[in-house]
Amino acid sequence: MPSARRAPGDSTPDVGNTRARYRRILRFAVRHIVQTWWFELVLPRFGLAKYVARGRAARLTRIARRFHVLAVDLGGLMIKVGQYLSSRLDVLPPEITHELAGLQDEVPPVRFDAIRRLGEAELGVPLDRAYAWFDPTPLAAASLGQAHRARLSPIDAADMGLDEAVVKVQRPGIETIVDVDLAALRRVAGWLSRVRFVSSRVDLPSLVEEFAVTSLQEIDYLQEARNAERFAASFAGDPRVAAPEVVWERTTRRVLTLADVTAIKINDRESLMAAGIDPKAVAKQFATVMFDQLFRDGFFHADPHPGNIFVTPVDQVTDAASPASSVSDAASPAWRLTFIDFGMMGEVPDGLRRGLQQVILAVAARDGKRLVDSIRGVGILLPSADTAELERAMSELFARFGGMGLAEVRQVDERELRSFAIEFGEVMRALPFQLPENFLLIIRAMSLTSGMCSSLDPEFNMWDAVEPYAAQLLRDESSNIVQALGQEALTVAGTVMRLPQRLDALADRIEEGRLVANSPRLEQRVARLERTARRITSAVLFVGLFIGGILLRVDEPVWGGALIAVSVIPLLHALFAGVFRRRGRG
Repeated sequence: MPSARRAPGDSTPDVGNTRARYRRILRFAVRHIVQTWWFELVLPRFGLAKYVARGRAARLTRIARRFHVLAVDLGGLMIKVGQYLSSRLDVLPPEITHELAGLQDEVPPVRFDAIRRLGEAELGVPLDRAYAWFDPTPLAAASLGQAHRARLSPIDAADMGLDEAVVKVQRPGIETIVDVDLAALRRVAGWLSRVRFVSSRVDLPSLVEEFAVTSLQEIDYLQEARNAERFAASFAGDPRVAAPEVVWERTTRRVLTLADVTAIKINDRESLMAAGIDPKAVAKQFATVMFDQLFRDGFFHADPHPGNIFVTPVDQVTDAASPASSVSDAASPAWRLTFIDFGMMGEVPDGLRRGLQQVILAVAARDGKRLVDSIRGVGILLPSADTAELERAMSELFARFGGMGLAEVRQVDERELRSFAIEFGEVMRALPFQLPENFLLIIRAMSLTSGMCSSLDPEFNMWDAVEPYAAQLLRDESSNIVQALGQEALTVAGTVMRLPQRLDALADRIEEGRLVANSPRLEQRVARLERTARRITSAVLFVGLFIGGILLRVDEPVWGGALIAVSVIPLLHALFAGVFRRRGRG
């Protein structure tokens, strides 16, 4: 069988190699689809279900290991597929996700002569003219491209105000490789979508298309450059976060030149402490910044692994609290988080962001039923899903592990933890899920964030990181309620104030029609209607002022107390206006 692996430095995969690659992926898929069909569907019908169950974990582990080998051997998009699958905890068994979680995006670098040819073809000039210096040894190599250090030419350096740069260059022929891999994945997804057991649980063709969109964006460096500038604009004026400037004069669809912002890797604890930076503080700030991206901006870095984030010491800083950030520390540390590699970015639409905020509130409240309701509201669960078992599992999760950090969870008996994980996983996989657009990237970002923070601070507790956001969301929600009540009160008051004018106009129209309307009973009813409307207005004003006062007392006790005191006036009018009027007449 011809090998599908390209020799390093090949500028374009030949037709034979691409065909062999395509067939190898399909053979792998067919082999393991048939194997799974035989064990999971055929043998149980012959009374061998217990035998199948006993060997299931070992079989799944072997499949994952074989795919691991295939991905590392083929490189290209297959490594991305492994990383993608490793985050599908809602669909795949833990034996597979655990094995693929260790799959690293590490491949041999491309020979420099191939990189030189591609770079010069893209830039239209020799590298020694485009840059004052270009390091032939790659700074980093990945499945889709690799990065080299460079020094800008004097003209570009004067224009940009910087000298040192990092140049990302695509792997030669990677576009062909991506097309071949996507074609194979679409074919496999089409096969599996015809299996009712699979199609009832996940829409594989849609997932492949979502993966395709993300992958094609990653190999478009112009899109990555735009993402970098948009990310920087989101944190403009915020000393906590930085992003590299784009050198547009030396950037094309397959070559990206950025300012060199290399600093201390975020997971390098020894270097952080040597620089006088507390890793625990970095973990807390990193979680806050990621929450800001998800719940404030709706535009987030979806690949925040250690190689994409630096901790940059700064000489002088000011207040780190961004005007839009509600949970920033009051004082800025003498460092900032510098993000790079903006090829994989996610967006959270407004509706989804509001739904995720409800999820955060439910998590902070340790409320299993509310969490399930909020998950359904986000659109993850189909309306027909029977969530009784999920509510029970969530309640048990909060009761047993709620508030625990990773270090505390590790102290739990391993058998208990494994038993709960198996039961919880079975409940999750039995439900019909449909992930909203970009939700997979949200899961990936949060998973990497949690792992990163726990590596920096073994006692890091994601619950504690969530609670400040939940508190702010509650304050915002309370403020919205007060505003809504106030608006309703003003609307009712406006209607009541306009009521006499409308009645006068009605009377004029009646007179112009030469109709007799001089009825004492009608006048009494109109007067009674006006009095009732005024009392309703007073009642609405009382409710708005009183609730607003209660909610404000937590943060603004003076204003809260004042609103409660003032609310007594409309309350008295609503309760006793009719009594006083009757007594006056008596």
